[in-house]
Amino acid sequence: MSIRPWRDIQRRQSRQIMVGSVPVGGDAPVTVQTMTNTPTSDPGATISQIRRCEDAGVDIIRVSCPDVESTAALGKIVRASRVPIVADIHFHYKRALEAADAGAACLRINPGNIGSSERVAEVVRAAKVNGCAIRIGVNAGSLERDLLEKYGEPCPEALVESALDHIKLLQDHDFHEYKVAVKASDVFLAVAAYQGLAEATDCPLHLGITEAGGLIGGTVKSSIGIGSLLWFGIGDTIRVSLSAEPEEEVRVGFEILKALGIRNRGVRVVSCPSCARQGFDVIRTVQTLEERLQHIRTPMSLSVLGCVVNGPGEARETDIGLTGGGAGKHMVYLSGVTDHTVEDADMIEHIVKLVEAKAAEIEATDAAKAVAAE
Repeated sequence: MSIRPWRDIQRRQSRQIMVGSVPVGGDAPVTVQTMTNTPTSDPGATISQIRRCEDAGVDIIRVSCPDVESTAALGKIVRASRVPIVADIHFHYKRALEAADAGAACLRINPGNIGSSERVAEVVRAAKVNGCAIRIGVNAGSLERDLLEKYGEPCPEALVESALDHIKLLQDHDFHEYKVAVKASDVFLAVAAYQGLAEATDCPLHLGITEAGGLIGGTVKSSIGIGSLLWFGIGDTIRVSLSAEPEEEVRVGFEILKALGIRNRGVRVVSCPSCARQGFDVIRTVQTLEERLQHIRTPMSLSVLGCVVNGPGEARETDIGLTGGGAGKHMVYLSGVTDHTVEDADMIEHIVKLVEAKAAEIEATDAAKAVAAE
């Protein structure tokens, strides 16, 4: 019996596919994706952006391939990337063939937009030969005309029917290494469409609220939509679509997963909104610590609270805790136990060093356990 059953998420059982070396679906971890916004025809700029996303923890990266210059540069990008590359293709089936040959781990297409059955067959053959997966990407903003005429507007049923039509095109060519997205910028529409699709197929699902908006508004919409679906157990890979740099999408994606206890990466910060009782500038302190601790990948927790009202209680539940005190002296907790005080001037550097030391300790312990288990 679970200790805290109200935290349990019963994940939908889906088939598992491979996107390069990364499993998607089944019992594999929910992966985090993003998409580059540099010209793919400029491999230097694109690889540089991919590096920043890799540092943020991205699992899979998508690049747009709108022209032959982009697919010509794709091989160099694939070889330089440490994570699988998805080639984003619209309409031009030859770009899909070129991307598959260039080493893309996955092709993002809508089979119905590729053209004739013969062209779809060519793309499927190229995917099979090169070991590519395919991601079917249905979007409320580009639904087929016949479905819009049938339903009158984008609706969950229309998105699901479009997805199933595209799936059939791949299945007719005996291709089953696919995942599907049914995205919309409307949270209600997207969530309902994914729920319908989850009941209709066992394929892995790629979650996203498309054109969600800027960093703050888009994060809120994505957290509500993606978070709701993950809470229902739906979703195998996610992309947070923001009008922001790709690495920010990655960070928000992991924060959504961390909030639900689905994946833990890096430092989980528990902090108060601050008030007149604060013993130090909580807002600026948290901002600085989050920036300084981005390089930490080891899962751990840090509480930063401005006063003793909730500070000691939160500190008991975190690996490292900082609670504001009087006269510029603040209490530091280690593994939930009061340990020592720190002065204002030394606070940031001191906490960073403590977190780095704790991360190293956790890594060493995990390594020792792994050796003992062999």
